[in-house]
Amino acid sequence: MIAKEGQANDSVEVVFQVRDLTKIYEMGEVEVHALRGANLELYSGELVVLLGPSGSGKSTLLNILGGLDTATSGYVSYRGKNLTKANEQELTEYRRFHVGFVFQFYNLIPSLTARENVAVVTEIASNPMVPEDALALVGLTDRLDHFPAQLSGGEQQRVAIARAISKNPEVLLCDEPTGALDSKTGIVVLEALERINRELGTATAIITHNADIAGMADRVVHLSNGRITEVKVNTVKKSPCELQW
Repeated sequence: MIAKEGQANDSVEVVFQVRDLTKIYEMGEVEVHALRGANLELYSGELVVLLGPSGSGKSTLLNILGGLDTATSGYVSYRGKNLTKANEQELTEYRRFHVGFVFQFYNLIPSLTARENVAVVTEIASNPMVPEDALALVGLTDRLDHFPAQLSGGEQQRVAIARAISKNPEVLLCDEPTGALDSKTGIVVLEALERINRELGTATAIITHNADIAGMADRVVHLSNGRITEVKVNTVKKSPCELQW
């Protein structure tokens, strides 16, 4: 799919375009520069890993792409729509109908079963999957009626992934989805994300500080000190089970 380093084939649709993106947080009299002129494109159907240490700007970039935060300056568009100028209502609709989020912590509702946790999202989506189908994609057909307390950490994260994809989002944004898991369980979660990207064609971005995970990506975006320092194409992708942790 990727034609040359840092750039996708012309036939692949641009999902996100980022130009000169900056984000400055004011903490009292101190200014924290989380992003310093980031430039990037993300393409339809690809799996991208955003790699860098804590404080490099990964989460800030992901939050701006997902409409959870706004830039201080610069430009970001989603399929040609300028998110930089979107109002709060437009951002809410964008998040609801176009983007799925997966975070390090699962944020499941303890009193609801796995099926019911997914249904919370499908009930408000415009073109949802059946909850059972979403859970089947992450290998949890036999856990539909289990409560979060009855599930392992990896199973809870896979419920969170099923919930995120159940609204059929065009984009899946994952912030350290394996950060709270051991390596064996993390691989199971990464296999679920890779399967969703492959079978549904959902453009997927995964934040991590774990360089080993980069091997499963189409492209690896390196960040440091608020800047994108390198965009590397993996000519040979590894499956999650081939990753060395």
